[in-house]
Amino acid sequence: MKPRCAIERRRLRWALPSAAAVVMALAVLGVGQPRTPGPRGEEGVTPGNWTLTPAGVQVPIGDRPLGAALSPDGGYLAVTNDGAGVQSIALLDTASRRVVQTVPYHTPEGLFVGVTWSPDGRRLFASAGGNNRVRAYDVRNGLLVEGPSIMMGEPSAKVYPAGLAMTADGRTLLVVENLANRLAAVDPASGAVGATAATGRLPYAVAILGDKAYVSNWGAGSVTAVRLPSLAPAATIAVGLHPAALAADPARARLYVANTDDDTVSVIDTRTDRVIATPSLAPYRGAPEGSVPDGLAVSPDGRRLFVANAGNNDVAVVDLTRPAPAVLGLIPTAWYPTTVTLSHDGQTLFITNAKGLGAGPNPRGPVPTRGPAEASEQYIAQMITGTVAIVPVPAQADLDVLTAHVVRNNGVNEAAARLGGGAATAAAHAIPRRVGEPSLIKHVIYVIKENRTYDQVLGDLPGGDGDARLTLFGRDVAPNHHRLAEAFVLLDHFYADAEVSADGHNWSTAGMTNDYVQKNWPATYSNRGRGYDYEGGEPAAYPRGGFLWDAATRAGVTYRVYGEFTEFMQYPSRGTMAALERHVAPTYHGWDLHVPDQTRIDEWLAEFRGFERGGALPQLTIMRLPNDHTAGTRRGYPTPQAMVADNDLALGRLVEAVGRSRFWKDTLIIAVEDDAQDGPDHIDAHRTVALLAGAYVRRHAVDHTFYSTASLLRTIDLILGIPSTTQYELAATPLLGAITDTPVPYRYAAARPRQSLTAMNPPDAPGAAASSRLDLRRADETPPGVLDRILWQAVKGPIPLPRTPYEIR
Repeated sequence: MKPRCAIERRRLRWALPSAAAVVMALAVLGVGQPRTPGPRGEEGVTPGNWTLTPAGVQVPIGDRPLGAALSPDGGYLAVTNDGAGVQSIALLDTASRRVVQTVPYHTPEGLFVGVTWSPDGRRLFASAGGNNRVRAYDVRNGLLVEGPSIMMGEPSAKVYPAGLAMTADGRTLLVVENLANRLAAVDPASGAVGATAATGRLPYAVAILGDKAYVSNWGAGSVTAVRLPSLAPAATIAVGLHPAALAADPARARLYVANTDDDTVSVIDTRTDRVIATPSLAPYRGAPEGSVPDGLAVSPDGRRLFVANAGNNDVAVVDLTRPAPAVLGLIPTAWYPTTVTLSHDGQTLFITNAKGLGAGPNPRGPVPTRGPAEASEQYIAQMITGTVAIVPVPAQADLDVLTAHVVRNNGVNEAAARLGGGAATAAAHAIPRRVGEPSLIKHVIYVIKENRTYDQVLGDLPGGDGDARLTLFGRDVAPNHHRLAEAFVLLDHFYADAEVSADGHNWSTAGMTNDYVQKNWPATYSNRGRGYDYEGGEPAAYPRGGFLWDAATRAGVTYRVYGEFTEFMQYPSRGTMAALERHVAPTYHGWDLHVPDQTRIDEWLAEFRGFERGGALPQLTIMRLPNDHTAGTRRGYPTPQAMVADNDLALGRLVEAVGRSRFWKDTLIIAVEDDAQDGPDHIDAHRTVALLAGAYVRRHAVDHTFYSTASLLRTIDLILGIPSTTQYELAATPLLGAITDTPVPYRYAAARPRQSLTAMNPPDAPGAAASSRLDLRRADETPPGVLDRILWQAVKGPIPLPRTPYEIR
């Protein structure tokens, strides 16, 4: 879907409006309608409720731009779009600010991060990721003409070319081999691979300074230095956690390293290969993780460093003239900036923004058609259009005004004020106002489900902002979802911070998704050679603060985990990381769609009854109930309606058991979808189902407050006294509008769905052939949008939904 913004945003004049005018403009954003995520003209809102007011001219560029390189003459910016849909090389004319060429690549062909020009500007090279090669282009009449690729290994090898750099003489192309943990030297004329050198784990970028090359080790906390041209080892330099982008200083012997999970930049003196400074990118003193610096550029005079903070939606301007480099100010960007490039004269910034201004509504996601999915559907993994921002480098006075924009956009001052802990002697609330204050709630049961949108399940509920035409699983299929929303509180503006399950389970359990996950999942979801390693087992995917169980351990909170971050389709259940040892219920089935959710709730009930007999329930229970994911219409599995009904009854039985137990009064039940990828929604593609139950939950109420996944984690933090581990949690609105301080007894009786829980897919079911090809061994190992279409056909039939006014909001 194209973003609802002009091809170019008006140039931001440096005679900026007053602070009062800016506040008024932000207040008007979305006037006449509730504040919702997505593009709003030239601005936008993230699903986490952070405002986007990007500076400069915004040029739509493609699906998730991750790499960029400026031509030697400064006339063109080459951008690699590395999303889950149609990937591409886009060529932006820097003078006209227009995209003059796009070279598309459909699955399984692809790209990944690396892009560089030859010194004479006559050739361009781009890494092809899972295709194990480097693409080579000639530049003819201002356009790219693709020639033979440089093969970096056999098609079946796990090489995955990433970062690229060219020596000044143009005779050697350095290629980072991300999955081979290696750097290779290539003759760009012949394509022959010469010397190679071992690197650290999962190398990402390479930069050349003098007679040495430096490689960032994304899967570690180090930079590997090698000598040129031999690639003989020179040094291994310890830096921050999960370093990615590198930038060489043009004025002195320094290298800058973006530490994505430490929110810092390491400054390396390349004469000694030692770190001499580590400026922080945290937005305020004591801020937890979340800035995610992942793009760097240095001014030609070496006085300024520009850092793209993907997590803060800004570019930080760092003063390099001081003995201790420090941030001078911030430039607001669109959502998730990934690279920053400086014009050769040092006057203009080119900033790629992976997620542009967001998604917006997806009422056509999906509609069964016979045409290409990209042309007819609004699938969240493909519908967000990235941008390039063209921004004049600001003077300090203008930078101060821009910094104020960022502070307001991200709620920095409010988040900073929440850092301090509360007093144990403060008055008790169901949701304390500060971590450490007493709570009336002693236990939280946190249930994570799979992939549904709000409209898909609750769009038919009166009182909520729903569209019943988009409801696939109504009251007959999901009576407990409907009854819980009616009996307790309906949250009709709740949004998943994630796009898919790969980042969804990280958001749901860690309060963020780190750079490794954000940049790799699109290749996984489009079958471009990347495995699913996002739910444990790959430390590169772990944020600095860890996950909810790590935070609970540090806070002395007891916890039990049922199926979340356990090995797929393995029983007895085992956790996928050391921190889960002795906390995972071995008798509970994790991800395995052959197993009914009724079995899972029986397995949980057996332990719960034991806790009730013993009088001690873990303070935090984390439970995965996955079957609302469905298996499409695959033969040998229940129908989609049956699997959702199974999931619905399991949730109802959980609430019934707690409500009838000794723990009824002081237990809060939270159920949420990890993401909203598999279905349509008329408000935003991120809007999803969140349900609450418990004595302190409001009754027969509708709460229209803008909440997100981070709001749930912030609520859990406050109740259980767990310090928030990410900036997103700390800034999120807790569920204060949905929970009171007055307990009301409840005796919930689970409703049996009218839909059969055991109805099986017939051989001739709509989408049966496509369903037979689905890989159900892991969460979401399916082609993008395919399951969406199957579910729509299975429930609604072949009739497309007519266009609605929501599409042009």
